Amino acid sequence: MIDACPDTEWRLIFALARFGSLRCPSELIALGWSDIDWDNDCMTVHSPKTEHHPGGESRLVPLFPEFRPFLEDVFELAQPGANCVITRYRDTSVNLRTYLFHIVRRAGLKPWPKPFQNLRSTRETELAEDYPMHVVCAWIGNSQPVATKHYLQVTDEHFRRAAGHGGKAVQQLAVSGRMDSQAGPATDDKTLALPGIARPRQILQICLVSRLGREKQLRISKPASDDRV
Repeated sequence: MIDACPDTEWRLIFALARFGSLRCPSELIALGWSDIDWDNDCMTVHSPKTEHHPGGESRLVPLFPEFRPFLEDVFELAQPGANCVITRYRDTSVNLRTYLFHIVRRAGLKPWPKPFQNLRSTRETELAEDYPMHVVCAWIGNSQPVATKHYLQVTDEHFRRAAGHGGKAVQQLAVSGRMDSQAGPATDDKTLALPGIARPRQILQICLVSRLGREKQLRISKPASDDRV
């Protein structure tokens, strides 16, 4: 996507929306060079959408390394005395969403719904893996209930980890299974690390075995018709 952008400013627009999680166009257009604190690696983002909430008029966002190089590129090209970070695409007649769809197609991808909101959603989901939720919401500019209901995603990676591909749950099950002398037929690690992506019912069975430790063996076969799990 970055490579498909037509110029330096568009690369920054996409990077700020994707990795800075700025709302487009309101927060992007409002961003000025006076809002960038290079020394402290952060920027002040003014938010017209939340300014009616106490303390919601602005927020501090780190200068994430994913977008900082693009910000520096635009800064080097800025005219002396200019304050607006985005200058070429400020006209209200310019539809950034339509431009973004052109870039998506140029990159050989299929446009996705609500493109800018989903960029924010993807970023919030990423950050929630590494930082406390109240910190993530402070950076993104929404509340935890809103983030949980509308932004946080369940990704393929979550399913892979839950199924034991890179996670700890199945490793713990393997140890538990070897210690259980009544476990029935021997089961090796390859069987415990389920191939592909597990279905939700399978993941629930794994969690129950891991937590309770009372199952005689790990059963991933189709449950009986009277199973109401």
